[in-house]
Amino acid sequence: MKTAQRQGITLVEAVKMFSTELKAEDWFVKQRWSDGLRCPRCDSDRVRRQKTRKPMPFYCNPCRKYFSVKTGTPMQDSNIPLSKWAIAFYLYSTNLKGVSSNKLHRDLGITQSSAWHMAHRIREIWNEDSPKFLGPVEVDETYIGGKERNKHESKKLHAGRGAVGKTAVVGIRDRDTNRVDAEVVASTDRGTLQGFVREHTDTDAMVYTDDAAAYININRPHQAVKHSVKEYVRGQAHTNGIESFWSMLKRGYVGTYHHMSPKHLHRYVDEFAGRHNVRPMDTEVQMSEMVKSSQGKRLRYRDLVGNAPNRQSALV
Repeated sequence: MKTAQRQGITLVEAVKMFSTELKAEDWFVKQRWSDGLRCPRCDSDRVRRQKTRKPMPFYCNPCRKYFSVKTGTPMQDSNIPLSKWAIAFYLYSTNLKGVSSNKLHRDLGITQSSAWHMAHRIREIWNEDSPKFLGPVEVDETYIGGKERNKHESKKLHAGRGAVGKTAVVGIRDRDTNRVDAEVVASTDRGTLQGFVREHTDTDAMVYTDDAAAYININRPHQAVKHSVKEYVRGQAHTNGIESFWSMLKRGYVGTYHHMSPKHLHRYVDEFAGRHNVRPMDTEVQMSEMVKSSQGKRLRYRDLVGNAPNRQSALV
């Protein structure tokens, strides 16, 4: 499906869809459990709805525990109403350059700190492992961060220009499916970049890159364009697709977020890759995919702001 042919939802329609908490809950339940309500802990269908809805709307007989549609997702333990979560899902699906926490807090009427946590919880939904691409694929790397000349004197590294002080990100785009995967990396040396390609591609996948030395003798069918001599396309050899993805990521950096800290950069990269991969779908399908992908993921505030690894796949 072409992007222009997808079925969108206007903001007015979205507000009407989720105008009450019960409407929002019903929508989330249908997206998460399309075959009927089930326990998020034991997957049993022996559950009942609580007439009083206290302490939670649903009860699992085998587990003897209460649960809600938020249980076992990044929304767990959030006091923000589901109607506002649904609008947040809509906003992040439809704004290609992202939504800042300041705008989110104004649009939803919540505090900025709550909006910041909510935004990162939504990004956690897009933290997924992609299957190996069959190719052909395009691979490229970029650097995210402020320019040295624009930094306060106390923050300048005085180590040159270009990529100095920036964080490296490597990305891959499958031409047949148009899916993208990208990761923050500590360096762009041969071992790192070639390891990334091996991890994300089938052994027979054709790989197109620029002429960076790190890709020389890669263990895949390989062609490179020589950007160093201003060669950007040679037959099928080019990296225009993945560079278009970098362009969108950097427009989000400059125009929406203005800053992406190295600590949380991987979350922003997940956001832009996740949104790119569902972009051809209808808006409601995009939102539905977000709900389905949220199962088994959590991101608590103390993990988000702490120094310990903070990606959680287990249901807590």
